[in-house]
Amino acid sequence: MGKKRKMPGLNTSSTADISFMLLIFFLVTTSMDTDQGLARTLPKPPEDEDAKNEIKVKERNILNIRINKDNYVMIGDDYATLADIKERAKEFIKNEDNKPNLPELKPHKVKALGKTFMITENHVISVQTDRGTDYGVYFAVQDALVSAYNELRDELAKQEYGRKYEFLKEEEKKAIREVYPQKISEAEPKKYGGQQ
Repeated sequence: MGKKRKMPGLNTSSTADISFMLLIFFLVTTSMDTDQGLARTLPKPPEDEDAKNEIKVKERNILNIRINKDNYVMIGDDYATLADIKERAKEFIKNEDNKPNLPELKPHKVKALGKTFMITENHVISVQTDRGTDYGVYFAVQDALVSAYNELRDELAKQEYGRKYEFLKEEEKKAIREVYPQKISEAEPKKYGGQQ
């Protein structure tokens, strides 16, 4: 019988290098989920002492939206769906028929358009949540409100410029925002039905 032949071994000296290069490749080519927040501009702090006191707003100029811990949404004293929120917000912001229970209309001259519009310049949409409200419901409500503003701005942009709001130049967008300024107030979350 002959000698046993030795089995040749695998050269694994570059395995670590290859693994490292594959790791780098996958890190570079895959996309990571990034958190996105809400685009909100906070109001500037009041400069004088009188302005620091609570600002008086007429009740008809406020649209109260509340979300409880069970994720039910109320507009005023009525339960609402997300579709209701958008439609009610549009009606509230525009007050086309000058209803007495909606924000009061005031004339506002938009120099860029060379026109005077009747707008609800003092309207405020107040959103208040419970501490137990799901973030998903909160963001869905915020999205419905922003959609209401976007739809109204699109309508006016098409009427005045013949194209959607997103395709306008910055000065044209500013003129549209004068007619429909976004006024969403975030009230401090509360805990209903228990100790605060």
